Amino acid sequence: MSPGAAGPLLLGVRHHGPGSARSVRAALDAARPRAVLIEGPPEADALLPLAADPGMRPPVALLAHAADDPGRAAFWPLADFSPEWVALRWAQERGVPVRFVDLPAAHTLAAGPGPDEPGPDGPRSDGRGDVPVDPLAALATAAGYDDPERWWEDVVEHRDAGAAPDPLAAFEAVAEAMGALRETYGDGGRPHDLVREAHMRQKMRAARKEFGEEYAVVCGAWHVPALRARTTAAADRALLAGLPKTKVETTWVPWTHRRLARAGGYGAGITSPGWYAHLFAARDRPVERWLTKVADLLREEDRQVSPAHVIEAVRLAGTLAALRGRPLPGLTETLEAVRAVMCDGSGVPLALIEDRLVVGDVLGEVPDAAPAVPLQRDLTRLTRSLRLKAEAQRRDLELDLRKDTDAAKSLLLHRLRLLGVDWGVPTASRNGTGTFRETWRLCWEPELSVRVAEAGIWGTTVLGAATAKAEADAEGAGELREVTALAERCLLAGLSRALPAVLRALADRAALDTDVARLAEALPALARSLRYGDVRGTDAAALGTVAAGLAERICVALPPACAAGLDADGAAGMRDHVDGVHGAVALLADADPGLRERWSGVLRTLAGRDTVPGLIRGRAVRLLLDGGRLPAEESARLMGLALSPAAAPADAAGWIEGFAGGSAGGGTLLVHDERLLGLIDAWLVSVPPRAFIGVLPLLRRTFGAYEPGVKRTLGELVRRGPGGRAGRSASRAAPEGFDPELDPARAAAAADLAHLLLAAPG
Repeated sequence: MSPGAAGPLLLGVRHHGPGSARSVRAALDAARPRAVLIEGPPEADALLPLAADPGMRPPVALLAHAADDPGRAAFWPLADFSPEWVALRWAQERGVPVRFVDLPAAHTLAAGPGPDEPGPDGPRSDGRGDVPVDPLAALATAAGYDDPERWWEDVVEHRDAGAAPDPLAAFEAVAEAMGALRETYGDGGRPHDLVREAHMRQKMRAARKEFGEEYAVVCGAWHVPALRARTTAAADRALLAGLPKTKVETTWVPWTHRRLARAGGYGAGITSPGWYAHLFAARDRPVERWLTKVADLLREEDRQVSPAHVIEAVRLAGTLAALRGRPLPGLTETLEAVRAVMCDGSGVPLALIEDRLVVGDVLGEVPDAAPAVPLQRDLTRLTRSLRLKAEAQRRDLELDLRKDTDAAKSLLLHRLRLLGVDWGVPTASRNGTGTFRETWRLCWEPELSVRVAEAGIWGTTVLGAATAKAEADAEGAGELREVTALAERCLLAGLSRALPAVLRALADRAALDTDVARLAEALPALARSLRYGDVRGTDAAALGTVAAGLAERICVALPPACAAGLDADGAAGMRDHVDGVHGAVALLADADPGLRERWSGVLRTLAGRDTVPGLIRGRAVRLLLDGGRLPAEESARLMGLALSPAAAPADAAGWIEGFAGGSAGGGTLLVHDERLLGLIDAWLVSVPPRAFIGVLPLLRRTFGAYEPGVKRTLGELVRRGPGGRAGRSASRAAPEGFDPELDPARAAAAADLAHLLLAAPG
């Protein structure tokens, strides 16, 4: 059936090329083969009838994974404009037998990808180094083009396959060109291709016995010369002998245009799947229709785009194509016209167009009848009941945990994260920071289907699998912080049945761990877990006992640990632990009122012990001052001692960073208490020049973190000089706009509102 040679019809295509897809349809209509063979895993033959299901909407992919290890998986993506999909649907619509003929996935997955073989359609090496062989680039260079995509558009995409006098001529020309490339590059540095092609030839011999020469083969154009080569069945069997094999399972999964893109890491990917989908779907005037879509998108983004802009962009794209000697405007000319006419030369809106339309976020759908592990079916049931739709485009989901449906969505997303299925990732809320609010960033990636299959070993339902996974993680956790983080995740996910095992592991490791840094690192997660238990109605009382024990051990062990000759990095790490424990104590103090007082005693010890690094002493003073546990006069005294001439400049600078640095509002404190500002100012003036160079990075880190308004106000106060500040301090005058003392009557008027805003939800 091939022109010029007796034999079957060999249609060499570019994967995901709309021009190839149209040409395949025209060639099949002209040749009318009795059977169609397609490059793909033969194990998926049983799934082919699902392609005709009304619920199947490309882009989709065939997924094959090892039955005993779902993580060993491979995908065969198909879009509406994929030649393989067009051939498949052509055969089904006409009742023609259709089969896959590539090397079985049982062999491919058993062997695993080699160093130059990342997958079924990965990049090729020329066998003489690491330079990849790109057939399109080689042919484009030979034709005098510097851009393979532009050459492909001119030769294939802008060609009307239906109007061609001979729909098979293009395939014969491509086969001839690929033959020349194979003569030069051989197997392209991928010896595994020879094995694949041997299996394809074996399948072709079987088809010849059943259908004679009246069958068609749709495969990558690179393989056509090898399939035409005259080889013996014995030679092909020798290549296939002894291949490793494993049991595999196959199914259909949704795919996305973004994952078809080469930038997504797909070896056989294309640069513009959204543009190609448009070219395939548009029967006429593709540029005009495309620019209309662009105008609609820009209008949605509140940009002023009129029909006149569209008309002018069409004219400019056509003019650019004519100047460059191209038959029709391509993507390059179209985008240049859009940038000049609709984007005012700006690349910002153009980047949006490239992301949304040139690439796109189209997510396919597969029918319910497609094979799936029980866990996937339970997940599908839950998402439908909760009206959570899987989408390829990133979107934020705001949840109010006081609502039953939102709480159920939160539990599902947390359980999936525990199973390693990161469909949603928690992010900062734009509507407040209350414990009853959550914000998730959702994005469904095709690889998550593999993650669900992998998680199926833990159970048949999301709840059961997450529970089993949490229990196993608790048993295998090596450090205390891992178990405390797991306890927090279990509460967030509502895994009450897993909590006993997690708590046992937590108690065991907490009893054996003597490192105060690890204890301090674990306590905040436990405190948050208790808070989540209150908010979500989960019984987390057992955590309180463990948290109280940890807090007591920290109170005893922290002062000696801070005085044990810490270097700068060690002091910074311990300062962070002090902050974390301080926040945890605030959460735990309601259950143990005496804990706050005991912790304040620890901070006083740290603040007054000279052997403790200045960074930690300064932070302890600041925490005591903010909590009302240390009078302002005593704070000033301790600052004066820390900044005295006898103190080492580096230690004094560390004290300032601990007291006034970070995100604790130190700059605001200095604005409102000019005595402390005066002490710092006086110390800075007294630092010797050589020592000042050494402490300058610490000071810049401290004061550079302040808000611009705070820095400006501090500059004004310093500009007044010591005399002005001293006079104001002597009379206890406040900064401009403030009273010297608190007005109780005015403060009481706002007390009820402040209590309402800060109170925990009832």
